[in-house]
Amino acid sequence: MKNLFEESVYNEIRERLNNLNENSERQWGKMTHGQMMHHCQGPFNIMLGKNDYGMKPNWLAKVFFKKSLYNDKLWRKNLPTASFLKETEPRDFQVEKKNLEGLLDEFNSQRDRDHWPEHPGFGYFTKEQYGQMQYKHLDHHLRQFGV
Repeated sequence: MKNLFEESVYNEIRERLNNLNENSERQWGKMTHGQMMHHCQGPFNIMLGKNDYGMKPNWLAKVFFKKSLYNDKLWRKNLPTASFLKETEPRDFQVEKKNLEGLLDEFNSQRDRDHWPEHPGFGYFTKEQYGQMQYKHLDHHLRQFGV
């Protein structure tokens, strides 16, 4: 599994984000380009300790879903979105893209950091698992819009 802490993987994601525009064709789902950009900020906000979205520990999620966050198996199209990360309000694509790029850069600037906060819903992740999880989520949504 690719890991967003690796410089080459970070560069790949930055390039794919640069190729995303408001004319990129959605392959599945209901989110607009701007909503998807805003949605993708959530996992970074959690990992960087900026917002826990009111999440509580969830043993069902830990047992049945946690490993799928960082394994090699692609997520299926139209996978349900966690309620706290659902986007229903209109979002400005350029603003949200800039915000996501800022979080991505902040995340990358901390790649040498060894200790990360425990995830409020899933519990402990290793640094490697966090990097894989962030890559997998971004890859899923960039593929959603054909980049």
